Amino acid sequence: MGLETAFADEPAFVPYLAAGDPNYEASIEYVEALAKGGADAIELGLPFSEPIAEGTTIQNAIVRSLESGMTPERFLGFVADLDVDVPLVCMTYYNLIYQYGESDSETASGETASQEGPRPFVEKAAEVGLEGFVVPDLPAEEAGPLRDACDEFGLDLVFIVAPTTTEERLERMREQVSGYVYVQARLGVTGARDDVDDATEESLARITDWDVPKAVGFGIKTGDHAERIVGAGADGVIVGSALVDIVAEGYENGDPTGEVAARLEALARELKAGALRGARTRPQPERT
Repeated sequence: MGLETAFADEPAFVPYLAAGDPNYEASIEYVEALAKGGADAIELGLPFSEPIAEGTTIQNAIVRSLESGMTPERFLGFVADLDVDVPLVCMTYYNLIYQYGESDSETASGETASQEGPRPFVEKAAEVGLEGFVVPDLPAEEAGPLRDACDEFGLDLVFIVAPTTTEERLERMREQVSGYVYVQARLGVTGARDDVDDATEESLARITDWDVPKAVGFGIKTGDHAERIVGAGADGVIVGSALVDIVAEGYENGDPTGEVAARLEALARELKAGALRGARTRPQPERT
């Protein structure tokens, strides 16, 4: 399928949820609700015990997922069990990918050989239907082995571009990125439209000549936010915390899984509709 297909015809809505939050069965229903609500691709968090790049909302989701028994092996089963027809992306930390295949096997000479590195996990990921990875703690300078494994098994490798990313690192990312690039913009929750647009445009301007779709995340919570971001030039929006908040509230209140899933689907529809409105507000190129 390939991640770029999510952006082929219209601006993409890319939601995030932590797989297994708050439990395996409910999480399956929640992810499927996002697909019903119009998601074009879905980022699935494989929880790691030290999520240094995450805020409190996502950290709490990761704790709930870990407490429910989520592991890398169970995550792969989770992906296989999903009934969705959109590309799926694994968002996790490199340690989990790298250590997945670590084992000692005996060679013909009787010596032990360590099987390690990202290849075993990437191979399994491809088998269950994942289309790519986002790895927040993997520097572009050290991404070669994962990039090679992704190339071997036909998966994409998405990088996160922050406002503080140096020009040198941007160039390294550009050489290795595929699928889409995750653009972290400085977006205030209730900021004025001009503020939102200026921040997004500044971030996008740094990578305007990259030949992959640009999806903007960080703080997008409403359809109006999605409209502004796409109107400012993004090819799609990534939304995590606003959706995780719905899961957390449902868990804390003991709400039925179906009700929480319906709320997720409704917000997904609002965010997708906002992205589509944003595409209509973009200045049209002059005809020659």
